[in-house]
Amino acid sequence: MDIVLLTQTRLLGDGLAACLRTRTDIVLRGTVNDLGALRQMIESVQPQLALIDVTQGIDLFDVRAISAAHPDVAFVALGLKEQRQDVIRCGRAGFTGYISREASADRLCEALLDVMAGRLACPAEISGGLLRALFRSEERADLPIEDGLTRREGQVLALIGQGLSNKEIAHELTLSVATVKHHVHNVLDKLNLQRRSQAMRRVREAPWLSG
Repeated sequence: MDIVLLTQTRLLGDGLAACLRTRTDIVLRGTVNDLGALRQMIESVQPQLALIDVTQGIDLFDVRAISAAHPDVAFVALGLKEQRQDVIRCGRAGFTGYISREASADRLCEALLDVMAGRLACPAEISGGLLRALFRSEERADLPIEDGLTRREGQVLALIGQGLSNKEIAHELTLSVATVKHHVHNVLDKLNLQRRSQAMRRVREAPWLSG
């Protein structure tokens, strides 16, 4: 399995590189320290997995844009606080797995292989919380939230903020493109905006608008 690593901490990058050199099933193809370099690395190396250190803070909107552009690459959050809301945020940003801050080097390697096999291991309270969040999201899809947006419109706004097209939003929310266009029109109208780019800027400045 070919992977690339993003971390702003050189010591961590060097340590993981040394650890992975002992493995025959995982190959580290490169290490970068920002999302722009990660995008270029993915385009040139075409890895199967991108491991992103989230301990120093990372722009989840930009991660979502990169993951949407490279659907064949699995994105894994490294050093995530194992709390329900943090896991949900990473899932919305396009991560398909995570490594907790307490994980050992062996567990990290196991988790990477689990992600490639389509498995996600997490504590019962986390998985239960994810299911509850999913059910609440569906149940409250048509209830109004701040600024008059319904829950569904808030979800659409969040995905607009992540740079997704109407087709990608439709796929993400299991809706028709026509329905997404209707929601986008309502979002722009309710927020008194003229263009989609203005909605992207608004949700970055006020992320609570998207629920």
